[in-house]
Amino acid sequence: MAKNKVVEKGTGVFKEFKEFIAKGNVFDMAVGVVIGGAFGAIVTSLVNDIIMPLVSLATGGIDFANWFVALDGGKYETLALAQEAGAATLNYGNLISVILNFLIIALCIFFVVKLFNKLKKKQEEAPAPAEPSEEVLLLREIRDSLKKHK
Repeated sequence: MAKNKVVEKGTGVFKEFKEFIAKGNVFDMAVGVVIGGAFGAIVTSLVNDIIMPLVSLATGGIDFANWFVALDGGKYETLALAQEAGAATLNYGNLISVILNFLIIALCIFFVVKLFNKLKKKQEEAPAPAEPSEEVLLLREIRDSLKKHK
């Protein structure tokens, strides 16, 4: 008998999982993840190809990608040279780029959500269709009455 209860519980959990998937939430979430990944690629390109060069220009040509500390105490001109030499490095310039990337994504999502909420609010505030006037209601009654008598 103990086995039957386990099977029943397992079937219940399986049934709940099946209902969860059938609700469509999983599909909505999957679509969101795919779109989010594509959006992340766009923002990464925006940061790396547009914003970071402008920041570099504004800071006198400083390239965040080459902001690092070599843990072996050596002096290297670029991160690539340090890595070729086999030096362990702390790449804080990459961290700055990732943080900037995150802030831009968060800002974009904020504006998208703000726009969505504004559109949703406009839909909620849309006036309900006006009730037909008494004359229209009376004419409808007459029409319906005439249809019955034919």
